[in-house]
Amino acid sequence: MTRAPETPLPSPKECRRLREAQSLSQADVAAALGVTRATVRSWENARTTPRGTNRDAYVRLLTGAQEVTPHQENPAPALVGAATGPVQASLDRAEPAPEPPSETPPASELAPEPDPELGPDPAPGPEPELGSELSPEAEPEPEPLAPSLTPDQAFDALYAFCAPALVRQTYLLTGRRELARESVECAFQLAWHRWPEVAMDRDPAGWVRATAHEFALSPWHRLRPRHRNPEPPPAAPADRALLDVLLQLPPVYRRTLLLYDGVGLDLPETAAETEASTPAAANRLLHAREAVATRLPELAEPKELHRRLAEVASAERLHAAKPTTVRWGGEQRARHWTRAAIAFTVVLIGATTLTLRTAPDHYEPPLAPGATVHGVPPRVAPGPLSAEQLALRAKLKGETVSGPERLVPEAG
Repeated sequence: MTRAPETPLPSPKECRRLREAQSLSQADVAAALGVTRATVRSWENARTTPRGTNRDAYVRLLTGAQEVTPHQENPAPALVGAATGPVQASLDRAEPAPEPPSETPPASELAPEPDPELGPDPAPGPEPELGSELSPEAEPEPEPLAPSLTPDQAFDALYAFCAPALVRQTYLLTGRRELARESVECAFQLAWHRWPEVAMDRDPAGWVRATAHEFALSPWHRLRPRHRNPEPPPAAPADRALLDVLLQLPPVYRRTLLLYDGVGLDLPETAAETEASTPAAANRLLHAREAVATRLPELAEPKELHRRLAEVASAERLHAAKPTTVRWGGEQRARHWTRAAIAFTVVLIGATTLTLRTAPDHYEPPLAPGATVHGVPPRVAPGPLSAEQLALRAKLKGETVSGPERLVPEAG
């Protein structure tokens, strides 16, 4: 049986031009196709491509075969102020609309997803999300890695795009506010130090997110004196109970649950970010959901769990530092480590030079160990004097100091 050829799809730039030519926003296209705005943005950024029925409907919509009336979408409660800009890693996960079986992931017990590469498509609704996304009409979508931007501007745009949501994600992973902010700052400082590599990465936001999560979950933090003092828990009892359940999960289970049910990644992407196979990630996700449902039965549904995760994260009012401060801190840290490396190298060279100057320049054979000689009588120690020896000593003491009389000169 031959497979029907896929509908020809214009280039990502052409798709965006066709959408703007019809005065449609990304939210309008997402609502018409039943997908998320992040999915439409990934199509226009060439990160992913639509498949199956979504591809056909997307092409018909862009070519004018299907008309869509622009609408004013219901704004979701923002967890971050509008001044911080839109956030890429948002917790907008909900139950997606079912798709044909050929496009669903193999994990049957997980929440259904329309495409394993594009991620889940949550149903629209005023749910709280971890990082608000402003509509394109209110603020143009940022392009953090645009070629026309300088490295400083591109980094600042990426930081404003991702940092607010990452602080809330790392807070759910660690339960510590200062550690969450420190993890995000260290991740972006490392990104600025390796900016050419990050700028050329296919998913810069995912690179920074993975770095921040790994730093936040590092087991070495428990050795720090500040880590031994617990921080105040959330004020609401429900939020405190959910955070306690999350912190009791193993770190890998906690991270898998956050990425899939919180951030909204699909199963293959979650497995890749946690450096596990897809079956292993699915097994971790199922066990984490089961542990949460055992303690909190009202969160057995993934949609309700996502909503509660967003509420707990947004209730803390965590704020990230300014991008210029992060860049300056990263440069200062790089200078500090560079100077430390230079000082260590100078000390090492000096120690090596001193060793070469004081080391012997020729071979000196070692002394052979002593051997025991047999047959030699032992040395006799002096004992008491006999009568003859005592008389001789008295006679010698009675003589003149200069010697016997025959040697003493006489006056003429």
